[in-house]
Amino acid sequence: MNEILFRHIHRPDLRGLAGYESPEVGGYAVARRVFGDRVAPAEIIETVKQSGLRGRGGAGFPTGMKWGFVPKATAEPKYLVVNADESEPGTFKDRELMEKNPHLLLEGILLSSYAIGAHLAFIYIRGEFVQVAGILEQALAEARAKGYFGRNVFGSGYELELVVHRGAGAYICGEETALLDSLEGYRGQPRLKPPFPAVKGLYGGPTVINNVETLCNVPYIVGEGPQAFRKFGTEKSPGTKVFSVSGPVRRPGNYELPLGVSLRTLIEDVCGGMREGHQLRAVIPGGSSVPVLDASKVDTRLDFESLQAAGSMLGSAGVIVMSHRMCMVRATLNLTRFYRHESCGKCTPCREGTYWMEKILDRIEHGLGQPSDPDLLLDLCGTLLGRSFCPLGDAAAMPVESSVRTFREEYDAHIRERRCTVREAALAGTR
Repeated sequence: MNEILFRHIHRPDLRGLAGYESPEVGGYAVARRVFGDRVAPAEIIETVKQSGLRGRGGAGFPTGMKWGFVPKATAEPKYLVVNADESEPGTFKDRELMEKNPHLLLEGILLSSYAIGAHLAFIYIRGEFVQVAGILEQALAEARAKGYFGRNVFGSGYELELVVHRGAGAYICGEETALLDSLEGYRGQPRLKPPFPAVKGLYGGPTVINNVETLCNVPYIVGEGPQAFRKFGTEKSPGTKVFSVSGPVRRPGNYELPLGVSLRTLIEDVCGGMREGHQLRAVIPGGSSVPVLDASKVDTRLDFESLQAAGSMLGSAGVIVMSHRMCMVRATLNLTRFYRHESCGKCTPCREGTYWMEKILDRIEHGLGQPSDPDLLLDLCGTLLGRSFCPLGDAAAMPVESSVRTFREEYDAHIRERRCTVREAALAGTR
């Protein structure tokens, strides 16, 4: 068994409370024990720390350590906020988890809220996820009717309310402080840190913000113990990860695998290899905001440390596979157009840099590029990296910088020939 989150994902009755609480699944058994035995919150935090669970939303920050930053003695209310604003291109794991196993997330929220002392939690869900939001609301209503949420959780006297809050479809609200501003009713823009949300977050109170997949791991860790979780993955990247694979592979989709599996294994063995007529050219391994890897790095292991050593990042594990038919200039322009549109405009480097990168890539793509344009793009990337309130500037710059450096010959040929020779060669090969 190599799955934690997807063990029962294909059960047709898993969405309902009866299916989740069936003997085969054993849902809410961990929460029932924790609240029934009055397990100390500090014990839960320590268990999560020992498991080595790292945030599954992109940053990879140790979850237990983040919980430990919340002040123990404070007069301010504490909050747990679930980041379900899954808007990273190439990433679609959280949607499937919420759609098919909503009670797993709810149980993770129960345990995590209790651990940090929160009595009010929010699920901030992407506005376009209308159906998924309805599924969560229905699951919450079932759980609340059984006494799992409300004024007397599992008869323990602990109070916890949960609100499902739909956003308005802004990529920037995936950044935790912009998410908090949106949740408070303001325009979603990032805040300057410090103070960090764990000290001063939602409504000025200590707040923990975790990704959906992160919290879905908590019931297993608390129930089975940290060593059971560490049986999967690597020493520094323990556990499993849900990889969202898209592109010209035979079996795209979500796959839960132990961290540390190779990119080659994921593409060839799990996804069935490339579709007929396609050859692997490049991969963006962590959602659209991380550097691209060429096909020579297909044996890179998919964990936080290995991908960093290879020059990219695990991110949200949205694995975007590209074939030899893909024009890297056009693909990079497409990504840059997205980030230019989604920039909130608060920071000058991000606001202006994404605009100019799109303009330059657009003229290269349409045969109007200048020989100095690739170096100009690299200079613009240097201006963006590390110079914004939030990581959106970095997210826009890293794909462009890696694309230009890795496929510089293609950019030069585009400018020299005033057309895409890659697409022409691919089309000629299929005739």
